[in-house]
Amino acid sequence: MKNNIITQIQKSNAVKCINAKVIMAAVLFTFTSCESNLDQINENPNDQASVNPKVLLTYVSQDAFQVNGDNMYASRMMIGTDGENTYQYMKWNNASFEVYNKGLLNTVKMMQEAEKINNKNYIAIGKFYRAYYFFNLSLKVGSIPYTEAIKGESGITQPKYDNQETVMAGILSELKEAVSLINSNDKIEGDIIYNGDPLKWKKLINAFRLKILMTLSRKSTAGTYNIATEFASIAGNEALMTSITDNGELKFADAADSRYTMFNNSGYGSSLYMADYFINMFKDRKDPRLFTFAAQTTGAKEAGKPVTDFTGYNGGNPTSSYSDNAALITAKNISKINDRFYKDPTNEPSSVLSYSEQEFILAEAAARGWISGSAKVHYDNAIRASFSFYQTYVKNPNQYFAGFNVDQYLTTPLVTYDNTAPLQDQLKKIITQKYMTMFHQSQWTSYYDYLRTGFPDFPLKTGVPAPFRFRYPQSEYNYNSFNLKSALDAQYGGNDNINSKPWWLQ
Repeated sequence: MKNNIITQIQKSNAVKCINAKVIMAAVLFTFTSCESNLDQINENPNDQASVNPKVLLTYVSQDAFQVNGDNMYASRMMIGTDGENTYQYMKWNNASFEVYNKGLLNTVKMMQEAEKINNKNYIAIGKFYRAYYFFNLSLKVGSIPYTEAIKGESGITQPKYDNQETVMAGILSELKEAVSLINSNDKIEGDIIYNGDPLKWKKLINAFRLKILMTLSRKSTAGTYNIATEFASIAGNEALMTSITDNGELKFADAADSRYTMFNNSGYGSSLYMADYFINMFKDRKDPRLFTFAAQTTGAKEAGKPVTDFTGYNGGNPTSSYSDNAALITAKNISKINDRFYKDPTNEPSSVLSYSEQEFILAEAAARGWISGSAKVHYDNAIRASFSFYQTYVKNPNQYFAGFNVDQYLTTPLVTYDNTAPLQDQLKKIITQKYMTMFHQSQWTSYYDYLRTGFPDFPLKTGVPAPFRFRYPQSEYNYNSFNLKSALDAQYGGNDNINSKPWWLQ
């Protein structure tokens, strides 16, 4: 797989040049472009009208699957000690709509190029990426341009906003169409996720449909879709992931532009430490995955404690001032992030949706009564898959997992699952363990799970609630203000506030 990444992303300067042109040519289709810019680009004799969709697939996949570290602060997994981090202290502000000008634009271009050569698999994968980008963006802010988005070539430079229900129903339909298009005949090249395997793409798309529906667990319907009924239909009739080999993940290579997202990140090496809330979950359960996430405290190292001694790990309080947490450094009593996250150029793959996450989703569905079967079976499968992932991808896993038995772990009091427990108790078990699998994985999923279920019970500073959303970007106020104002009036009474509750949480 490593060689495939290198050849697909790095094989020549020509590919880089094409990628650059695609990004520039993509401005032709953006809803924020101005007429004068369009004229200049149309007159560019070096602009390439057609690009092989395999090049675009490589580019979009690499963009979509990168690690997002901001959620690690918001989800109480890590803390900063050299200044106030807005995510750690729940004070964030504006979102970005850059995805329209980058990921979505190139996705649409890939689909257009695929239509020219009648390759349905690229179109299907394009629908997945469209759904992925629109889903994540809508969760950030609420209503977004959807039905009129990415249509600058049709003259729509100020698209209307669609409400969140319309967006969610729309992407569910796009994903259903994607599943119907995937076939074993149309070749998929440039695929750094599944190396051209259409069945694995079908499994990921179906799992993503389940993820969207579970994210909407507070709603009974989305457009014409009945949430629980649609979930049961997919879970009972469609191909789904069966092991970690089906994970929707990007493997990294030790080559320029292909290394782990946080490799050589100076902040990771100097000022980022573990949050006590996250660390204590593993210490309380004697869970050796902790050793793969965190480094021993300086005090523990100097005392010669084994790396598997849980007492050698400690975190800082994510609600305390950064200066108070910095004092723990002086006291040699706080754990940094394991240095593999910034020293290992390949590290672990970055997943947007794993087999483990799918099994937690199915466990929750069973607990809610959406599907038949045992929630415990799916829950246990999910935990086993998580351990399998780390034992597979962490270098020298025996130093962390020697003597560990996952079957025994599943019987310990804080871990063992009871199908007969009250729903809230079952949800707490599921979401807590799901959260424990998501250190630098699955984007903002752990935070959104918290917003919709209340689990895990994140510590918050008095008087500072957890935000429900981001504000809209300033660029929309500048260039699409009429449509933005209409969307704000319809959703939030005109107030663009991070504590305004969007449709999916109502």
